[in-house]
This record gives sequence, C-alpha cells and structure tokens, in this order.
Amino acid sequence: MGTHRRPKPPSRTRIATLGVAAGAVSLLPAQSQAAPKPSVDEVRKQVEKLYEEAEAPTEEYNAIREKQQKLQREVDGARDRLARKQQEINELREQTGPLAAEQYRTGGIDPSVQLFLSSDPDEYLGKAEALGRTGHRQAAALQALESRQRELAQERADAAQRLTALEEARARAEAKKDEVQSKLTEARKLLNSLTAEQRARMAAAQQRADAAAGTSDAPTSYTGPASGRARTAIEFAYAQLGKPYEWGATGPGSYDCSGLVGAAWRSAGVSLPRTVQQMYDAGRKVARSDMQPGDIIYWYNSSQHNGMYVGNGKAIHAPRTGKNIEIVPVDTMPFFAASRP
Repeated sequence: MGTHRRPKPPSRTRIATLGVAAGAVSLLPAQSQAAPKPSVDEVRKQVEKLYEEAEAPTEEYNAIREKQQKLQREVDGARDRLARKQQEINELREQTGPLAAEQYRTGGIDPSVQLFLSSDPDEYLGKAEALGRTGHRQAAALQALESRQRELAQERADAAQRLTALEEARARAEAKKDEVQSKLTEARKLLNSLTAEQRARMAAAQQRADAAAGTSDAPTSYTGPASGRARTAIEFAYAQLGKPYEWGATGPGSYDCSGLVGAAWRSAGVSLPRTVQQMYDAGRKVARSDMQPGDIIYWYNSSQHNGMYVGNGKAIHAPRTGKNIEIVPVDTMPFFAASRP
C-alpha cells in the first residue's frame, strides 16, 4: 500500500501571481461594459429609425380609434332604443291592468251559464259583447307586450355584444398607444443623451439637409395650377405649414400624415377615410406621370405615410414627431403610388 503524499502548498510568489491575474480578470467585464457613446450621426439615424417605426402603429391606432368611435355611437344608439322599448313596455303594462281587472270581475264563468242565470238576457248580451271587445283588446295588448319584451331582450343581447366589442377596441387602442409612446420615449432618451452642443450641431445638420433637399415649412400661399376642390384642399394644407406633427391628431393645432390629408379634403367638402391604408384602398389610382395637384401620394408602401401633391414635383405632408408640416420634393422618400379622391 503506497503512502499518500499531500500536495505541496503554493509558494508566496505563485499566490501573488494568481492574485494579480484574478484582479486582471475581474477588471475585464468593467472594461468591456464601458462602450463608447454613439456619435451624433449615429444618434440621428437611430432617432429617425424609431420615428419611422412609430408610423405604422400610429396608423393602426387611427384605424382602431375610428372603429372604437363607431362602436361607441352604436352602443349609445342601443341604449336609447332600450330606454324607448322599456317605456313602451311600461305603458303597455299600465294598459293591460284595467283589462285584466275587468276580466277578473266576470269570474271566468262560462258565457252560456251566465246567460242562463241572467235575469235580463238582453242586458247580459250587451255586456257580453262589450266584454268580448274588451277581451280582444286585452289579447292584442298582451301580444304587443310580449312582442316588445322579445324585442327588448334581443336589443339587450345586441347591446351587450357591442359593448364587449367596444371594450376590446379600447384595449387594442391602448396597446398601440403604448407601442407608439415606447418608441417616442426611446427616441427622446437618445436625444437627451447628447450634450446641448451636440444637439445644436444635429439641428444645424438637419437644417442644411432640408435646405439642400428643398424642404420648407415656412408659411406661404399656393400659386399652383390646381382648381376647384383640389385647390381648396391644397390651400387648406398650405395654411397648416409650420404646425407640428402629432401622432393621432387631425387638427386644428397639429396633425399626423393622414390627419392632414383628411382635413384638407374635408375643407373642400370631400370626406375621406381616416387612415393611409383606407385612403389608398378608396382612391382611384393614378400613374405618377398623370398626377395632378391635390392627388394623394403614398410613400414606402400603401399604409405607412402619405401627403398631397402640389405640382412642380413637390408635395405637402406632416412628416414625423419633432418636425412640422412642410413642402418637400416627391422623391424625398421612396414613392409608392398616388390616388385621386
């Protein structure tokens, strides 16, 4: 049986070396976490991306809100109908009360027996005829009462369904609202991470880019060739130049993209659907080469962003959070399609 040898304890030099190594390792995570702050240009690009990503849920929110408002009107109408039918039922019940009392006074005796027992057959026959008419009225009143009660039960069921749909729409709208606000909050955090000097540099760079692209949000008057309703719509849009973009807004102090287009055409007596996608689906499509002032332009795709063509290769639109209603070249963003209200 061999002897068990105890391991030799490490020397002081080795312990010191291990300690230094361990200290070096422990410093590595802290060093790797100290990531460099994004540059001004990187922040600008990230913010632009977040604002762009917020547009799709904004339009979804608009569609849900429109449905929610329709459901609210239906629920209000159902409540009014329920109140009217309940009043009708109350009145019918009051009418059937005296009829039932008259029937009770006859005792429910067989008519032939009543005639036999009557001391004055002629008087009885007159009463019987009157009672017959009373019975017919009672039967009709009871039928009307039963009919109204059935209608009331159906109205209550319909109202309950509408109310459930309304609550579901409210919940979906809140979820979309949270999604939009989450992206806007993230964008604000990125902007707040910049110093005042960096923010000033970024704003100056944006102004130079807008100037180079021919972008303008300075109030001006429309002098283009549009006429009739299209001119009225464009003149309304021009009067909004410089007002801020606000998601979900339809004026008068601020607008989102479809909110501006809808308000402009509404001023000309034309009612358009609420969202970019609905406007695209409802409008008559026109080729880019056939566009006329007042036509609706869609950028990126059929549901993300729109504005109005004003002629001379330019459009007016409500761009995004942090910017104002402006006039831009049509090619500022990827052109997708155009439609005519």
